[in-house]
Amino acid sequence: MTIRVLLADDQALLRATFRILIESCPDMDVVAEATDGREAVDLARAHHPDVVLMDIRMPGTDGLTATTAICADPELATTRVLILTTFEIDEYVAQALRAGASGFLGKDVGADALVSALRTVAAGDALLSPLATRALITRYLAAPVPGSPLAPPEALAALTAREREVMVLAAEGLSNAEIADQLVVSPLTVRTHVHRTMTKLNARDRAQLVVRAYQSGLVQPAPPAAY
Repeated sequence: MTIRVLLADDQALLRATFRILIESCPDMDVVAEATDGREAVDLARAHHPDVVLMDIRMPGTDGLTATTAICADPELATTRVLILTTFEIDEYVAQALRAGASGFLGKDVGADALVSALRTVAAGDALLSPLATRALITRYLAAPVPGSPLAPPEALAALTAREREVMVLAAEGLSNAEIADQLVVSPLTVRTHVHRTMTKLNARDRAQLVVRAYQSGLVQPAPPAAY
């Protein structure tokens, strides 16, 4: 199955570089290129890509606004957004994750890491394991947005004890295989629990599941390291 990618970046050279890299992979194809957020939303609705590789800072309509629009559109429920940013820790990226983005990459990402990230996000997983991303979650996502909690206590009440356990481990950055090892079950069983939990919490993907774990209070952010 071919992974269909939409590129959204105002830098033509960067888009061309990404296109060459992506289309060198037999399982990927670039379906369109956008130069700003508004065009990204329009092209996403026209092409229904599997992944939008979205620059967060663009003139006109920015990547945050575009991400919010794409992730809120029920016709684009299967489209994932992967954020590109110049900064490792960026509050705008946190807002994009709240809006439904599946993760983020620095613009200095290597070729292999970019290809791997696109495949990861297309599969419905999230780029939330790197230390920098966990720090971002701890710093910006742990506190609910006033007036719009993502996972109120009553929503968590629908989860089984095992689903809560899996959700906590996922929020701590463990992969399905690592969770399976810790709980002494199969990775397939873990994947089933993850998907059931996402369905019950109306989480778009694993990234939103992790955000909900922090914002509901099910997982507490680690205290700052002492020096």
